[in-house]
Amino acid sequence: MQVLLIANRGEIVVRIARSAKAIGLGTVAVFSESDRDAPYLFSCDHAVAIGGDTATDSYLNSEKILQAARESGADSIHPGYGFLSENPEFAAAVISAGLIWVGPSVAAMRIMADKAQARAQAKRCGIPVLEGTEAASDDLQGLMQEAEALGWPIMIKASAGGGGRGIRLVRERAELQRALDSAYQEAKAAFGDGRLLLERALLSPRHIEIQVLADAHGSVIHLGERDCSVQRRHQKLIEEAPSPAVNPVLRRRLGDAALALARSVDYVGLGTVEFLLDSSNANDPAFFFIEMNTRLQVEHPVTEALIAEDLVRWQLRIAAGESLTLDQDAMLARFEQGGHAIEARLCAEDPAKDHLPQSDKLRYWLPAAGLRCDAALASGQWISPNYDSMLAKLIAHAPTRDIAIQQLADGLDRTVCLGIGNNRGFLSQVLRSSAFSSGVFDTSLLQTSNAFPLPATPPTLTALAALLIACLPRSSMNDLPEPWWNWRSSGHFKLIVPIDANDGRQSLQVVREGETYTVTDNTQQFSIADVQVCMETPEAGVYSPRAINPAYQEGRGRIQCLIDGKPIQGFFAWAGDTFWLQHHDTQAMFIDQRLQSSAAQASQASNTIRAPMHGRISQIHAKDHQSVSTGQLLVIMEAMKMEHHLLAPCDANIEQVLVQAGDQVASGQVLIKLS
Repeated sequence: MQVLLIANRGEIVVRIARSAKAIGLGTVAVFSESDRDAPYLFSCDHAVAIGGDTATDSYLNSEKILQAARESGADSIHPGYGFLSENPEFAAAVISAGLIWVGPSVAAMRIMADKAQARAQAKRCGIPVLEGTEAASDDLQGLMQEAEALGWPIMIKASAGGGGRGIRLVRERAELQRALDSAYQEAKAAFGDGRLLLERALLSPRHIEIQVLADAHGSVIHLGERDCSVQRRHQKLIEEAPSPAVNPVLRRRLGDAALALARSVDYVGLGTVEFLLDSSNANDPAFFFIEMNTRLQVEHPVTEALIAEDLVRWQLRIAAGESLTLDQDAMLARFEQGGHAIEARLCAEDPAKDHLPQSDKLRYWLPAAGLRCDAALASGQWISPNYDSMLAKLIAHAPTRDIAIQQLADGLDRTVCLGIGNNRGFLSQVLRSSAFSSGVFDTSLLQTSNAFPLPATPPTLTALAALLIACLPRSSMNDLPEPWWNWRSSGHFKLIVPIDANDGRQSLQVVREGETYTVTDNTQQFSIADVQVCMETPEAGVYSPRAINPAYQEGRGRIQCLIDGKPIQGFFAWAGDTFWLQHHDTQAMFIDQRLQSSAAQASQASNTIRAPMHGRISQIHAKDHQSVSTGQLLVIMEAMKMEHHLLAPCDANIEQVLVQAGDQVASGQVLIKLS
């Protein structure tokens, strides 16, 4: 093995390239049209264009990947996670092309990468499984009949791939048809394979997985468990090791089951065996096999932290034919004496809108020092709607769980991520909650708990935003009103700043007297003094308010000041009429109404159905002049490998449908006009 092609995108390319270079391998990245300027490309020695904007046209196109390997002289391929990583046909094509496949054998993948066959294999090994269908199918009518036989509730699962894609919980018969259609479309878009299987649902389990590692010479060990129970839409948000619900005896039972399964298929390489844990009986918790992921997991860093081993390097060494030199007992001892590690997935999504994925430009990115941060991001980067919403992974490792929680929450507070909706503050809130810190929770935590109310924007943050919006010049042009140049004025002014904030529209008064500012909203008054702004510009530095004069229409920076005598530090970014401000775990977006045209303001208030993000229209369920009722499905969009259903907001008549299936649309674009 000399040159490794990494058949993926984003942070996992950076992660794999780091380990590959550490053992002297050359590295090759591939990129779609959407990723032509992506930061991850610079982590590799060479980059090859594979065209296309969508995953189907690029990272899921095996022939393009193989052609890139031929062009670049790569002799091996690492698939990362997602995309083609669990596709046995791709693995077979790589091997047939004379390349080294960094992964398990094709035979093992054919069994384990197909959830239905993996269930059957687990049953043969004596591992408990939940009742379900024997084979995966894309015959949706046939699956409806099998669902009737199984009873409710049931779980629909995509047979290929993972990451929570193509999974739907069905509690009653009336939900089945739509859930099957939706799961099929999502699985087809994410993995190129729409086959589904059904399984009786366990409603309140823990999600526990065991990391296994095996060589081609018969040695196989496990590396302890990870707890992945904090999920939304069946996708993991927070993962930790060890699990608060697993004691040493249960750990060995789970490990023995995972090893038996791996040995039964002569598994080679890195893999993860996933279980549902029913801990309702604390003295004898039951567990059930879910699936085996035949690839590197997103959450592998928490295991690396506890055992002090580079798992990607082990993947590469095993693919090159080396033997395992790790001992099972020694690894368990390291794991159990390794403290605690927690990973949080920073995602481009809006927790206030049911974690709806977001696509936009990332205006300001600054990861916190002191944490491991796996990312491939840069300020000014476009976040595409064509791929997964995960932006970065932040990992804390400490002697105890309580300290790890504190470190990760603090690191999230110090991580700057502005310009695109994200879950940074939500993750911090979950970590600090009593529900999480107790360690007693299950996969329903985010669905059933009232511990995570969405906080209102603090009035102090709105006041600070009004001050900056009023006083930071946005342009070097002289066609803006005089108030925009107030940092350089005589020292006295009074200005009304109308803004749209997270919590609605309001007007604030900003008054300057010398170096002190008074900001007044409808109910409160704030005194702001000792203002210092550090701009991230080509001539960055710390300035007094009088000296700030950036000569461009976008910017970002840091502000320090006293608000009513209390020291405050925040980070901000702006573009056009939009201003973002972050302080600790709170961030907010503000629209400067003075820079919005009357037409734009009127358009926002009109009766329209708008695209909530950039994406592709997959289905239209409405037509011109149709009468619709509240909650009726009108449009299905695909974005960030997920389906999104747009519903009628009220009883109305459709005046005009402005798009059709297959159209690419921008965030905020009008799709349907309602009369």
